[in-house]
Amino acid sequence: MPHHSATPQPAIGDLAVRLAAVHDPRDARGTRHEIGCVLATALCALLCGSRSLRAIGQWAANAPQHTLARLHCRITDTELGARTAPSTSTIRRVLVAVAPGSLAALARPESTGSLAIDGKTLRGSATAHEAAAHVLAALDPGGRIAAQVPVAGTTSEIAAVEELLGPLDIAGTVITADALHTQRATARYLTEQRGADNILTVKANRPSLLDRVKRLPWAQAPTGDTDRHRAHGRAETRTVKALTVEGLGFPYATQAVRIRRHVTDLRTGKVSWTLAYAVTSLGGEQAGPARLGALMRGHWAIEALHHVRDTTFAEDACTVRSGHGPANLAPLRRLAALLLTALKRPTVPDAIRWVSYECFTRPLDLIGIA
Repeated sequence: MPHHSATPQPAIGDLAVRLAAVHDPRDARGTRHEIGCVLATALCALLCGSRSLRAIGQWAANAPQHTLARLHCRITDTELGARTAPSTSTIRRVLVAVAPGSLAALARPESTGSLAIDGKTLRGSATAHEAAAHVLAALDPGGRIAAQVPVAGTTSEIAAVEELLGPLDIAGTVITADALHTQRATARYLTEQRGADNILTVKANRPSLLDRVKRLPWAQAPTGDTDRHRAHGRAETRTVKALTVEGLGFPYATQAVRIRRHVTDLRTGKVSWTLAYAVTSLGGEQAGPARLGALMRGHWAIEALHHVRDTTFAEDACTVRSGHGPANLAPLRRLAALLLTALKRPTVPDAIRWVSYECFTRPLDLIGIA
């Protein structure tokens, strides 16, 4: 009998049930493996560090019978009760065919006070004749996907915001976004039509607004919040200032925010610093510097997941490009990163190594498969 090592409780309740409930677009007459089995197999392999569909298929092909039984793989020998894992081609067909919103909704938060709008180009999906797939997601501070939509390219992210947020109840929610979305129409849409607040980064793509924000009397503004952090051989100190503003010429901007980031390389002693600016519809009575700083740091943490997906899961090297394949693998990788992060290991690669030491039991425990 396999040894089930002590594993933390699943980070997402009923995840195994949610996987099984995803709509299966395949013809029932030719279906040999239930959709929940195929998706759980792919997720288990990702949790062990698989970086490609071929690697996912190899994990499945080497899974022992006790793992296949827990995954509810099909029985191919009724006398012995022997089971067979889904093949690489079966896993590919499912990921290409499933509606992309179905997998993005697997870890949807029930409620949230803030959502970060985050876009990513899946560079490996590009061909000589077609641009790389691009997805736009709305995520809560814990990295759960509230919604995701495919977009034609980075320049169309702006137009995709309403499609992304349309199905969500965001009244009273704070929406954070990078400088691409610092648009008058977006600010009006969020406030006037959806009853949401916003924190929008200000960079050089809005030169007039950036100039006005930089010219505010920051020297006279008291430091409202200071945050210190050490990781990856660096010590970082962030100081936050906020000013109530009028006349910036940007819809519903009631405060401007400045975050100064001092970074010290602990190996060389070299010190560098940067300034980040934002505008927000949150008034001073709603959010002081500490809350504004925390919301902006939360947004940067979501953006940092790109590095994890590219370096740990080799997302940019993945050449899957057919159908919904790229848009479905992206939320599965996000889901794997979320489950691995919940293990509280020093890094995601450390968590993957821990899972891989018992690669045919621990992934299933993380998902919550009995």
